[in-house]
Amino acid sequence: MTDARYPGYDVLSKRDTPSWNEQTRRAIDRRLNVPDGPRFFTADEWRTLEALCRRMMPQPADRPAVPLPAYVDEKVWIGREDGYRHAGMPLQGEAWKRGLAALDDEAKRAHDGRRFHEIGSADQDALLKSMQEGALSGPAWGGMPSKLFFKERVVHDVINAYYAHPIAWNEIGWGGPASPRGYVRMGFDRHDPWEAAEAKPGEEAKALRENRRVGQG
Repeated sequence: MTDARYPGYDVLSKRDTPSWNEQTRRAIDRRLNVPDGPRFFTADEWRTLEALCRRMMPQPADRPAVPLPAYVDEKVWIGREDGYRHAGMPLQGEAWKRGLAALDDEAKRAHDGRRFHEIGSADQDALLKSMQEGALSGPAWGGMPSKLFFKERVVHDVINAYYAHPIAWNEIGWGGPASPRGYVRMGFDRHDPWEAAEAKPGEEAKALRENRRVGQG
């Protein structure tokens, strides 16, 4: 999978090169094989989560999508915590369940009984904006501030999920895990041969040639 800004670059081409060791390969393989379906969430919660992720991080139609709902589900299913928690928020699993239920409840009350995934994208965006501003305070929130849920769970978990996937690494030209090889050329505007070359104006062909060598050693 490549990106126009880094033509010919695919971070996964490093899999069998000295850039990655066996532990790194196993870690990436696990990340690429997260089950695409709910384990923590119910089927109804999953549909709401899918719609939420589509509006928070729209993805191009010409490539496979990063499985954002699956990554969020995985995080709460295995209990991978953040190492901190805002005093106004419940534990992450409870926060997600309560927040998704509240989002559905807000949609139903504003849109003739339709749940969040059943309303149009513009209406979904309007509800998310209200959540971001802390303007949603229906009884289903159970006292959890909607603004905090948006900031501490929705933005945090969905955006982190996106940039945890190699597709996103290709888009930003990130070299991926550097174990065991590491990085040598640390100066400004310098990169190692196994890092992505950005296609600067007029130098697209040069970047393409450089990026095709990434997986060769």
